[in-house]
Order: sequence, then C-alpha cells, then structure tokens
Amino acid sequence: QVQLVESGGGLVQPGSSLRLSCAASGFTLDNSAIGWFRQAPGKEREGVSCISGSDGSTYYVDAVKGRFTISRDNAKNTVYLQINSLKPEDTAVYYCAAEVLTLDCRVSYYSAEVYDYWGQGTQVTVSS
Repeated sequence: QVQLVESGGGLVQPGSSLRLSCAASGFTLDNSAIGWFRQAPGKEREGVSCISGSDGSTYYVDAVKGRFTISRDNAKNTVYLQINSLKPEDTAVYYCAAEVLTLDCRVSYYSAEVYDYWGQGTQVTVSS
C-alpha cells in the first residue's frame, strides 16, 4: 500500500528555516518522481518542486528558486524540502505527492494531475 506522510511543519518567524519531510512506503524513491506542493488559504494548490527517481535531478518553480531545496535519502525512503528565509507568504499546507513507476519528473511536474498519490499535508505558518 502506497503511503506518504509529511512532517516538519510548524509556526515560525519570518527569516527562519524549516525542513519538511515526506516519508514514503509501499514503493521506492528510485523509481518514482516526488513533488512538493503547497496550498495557502483561499488559493489553489501550487507545485513548487520535484525530484526525479532515476538520477535525483531537481526542479523548482521560479517563485521558490534560491530558497527551497529538495533532496532525498533513499536509505530512509524519505524526501525533504528545505525552506530558508521563510516569508509570511510561504504560509500554507505543504503536501508531497508521488508519481510511482515514473523515473523522472515530467515537464509539467508542477501540475497536481500528474501525481498518483498524496500525503495528508503539514501546516507551515510564518508569522511574527
């Protein structure tokens, strides 16, 4: 059974950092593309990053380049999203998603319809 479990969210001050985790089970990371999404209150879910299963290539939307870093630990079957210099506009529920048995991130990796499985999300709130 495929399962994704996010953790690491919380209430933080602007300028701080967080590392979100996405623990996967029921499949292995090296044959799946994993994406991170976020959904702010009253807004649509938006894709922010993806990491390929075959070679670990990473992709970011322009809005988060330079502040977000996606990585993975195959031994722990876990994907991470490091977020630095947090801003109030980063406040959202963050989700990870998997496209299983697809080695690489698609060109449309930022589109939710690409992914087969989703986690339950972890809340990130940035406020002073």
